[in-house]
Amino acid sequence: MNDKKAQTRERILKAASAALMQRGPADPSVGEVMGAAGLTVGGFYAHFESKDAMMLEAFKQLLSRRRDLIADMDSELTGEERRALVAAFYLSRKHRDSSDAACPIPASIGELGRLPESFRIALNEHLELMIAQLASSPEDTDKALADVALMVGGLALARALGPGDLSDRLLRAAKSAVR
Repeated sequence: MNDKKAQTRERILKAASAALMQRGPADPSVGEVMGAAGLTVGGFYAHFESKDAMMLEAFKQLLSRRRDLIADMDSELTGEERRALVAAFYLSRKHRDSSDAACPIPASIGELGRLPESFRIALNEHLELMIAQLASSPEDTDKALADVALMVGGLALARALGPGDLSDRLLRAAKSAVR
């Protein structure tokens, strides 16, 4: 792929990622994504075979960036300490209200059952890899999985409520339960 085509593809994926973080992979249209990238719909098929292919690639990139953040943590930390640090950011008002650095999972989970199997496979792979990063030992895996479920569910509920007292309390309660 030549440089210009690769750069254009990355612009499209950046726009797709922004839409996905806010509204999930099913809702944003190709026209909306291409417009946000400063392009016309006519050029879409030079880069992707379908909307699902574009959104799946954006989804995978966003999930990979999440794992990269965890990988950058101090390797001397225990799984519990890593999860507490992740929860401190993940269950924050800043993350709840973010429009450009948000986790795509809360906006996507309700749609995954209606999307191609490849989306569920990508989420499964992400969770397996992330749990391995957040668990200190095989015995710690179930606790890490429960903490991730608590974080995603807590963030999804807090986002659904929007900024406000109950949402803030929910974030604090979920954060304090991650151990």
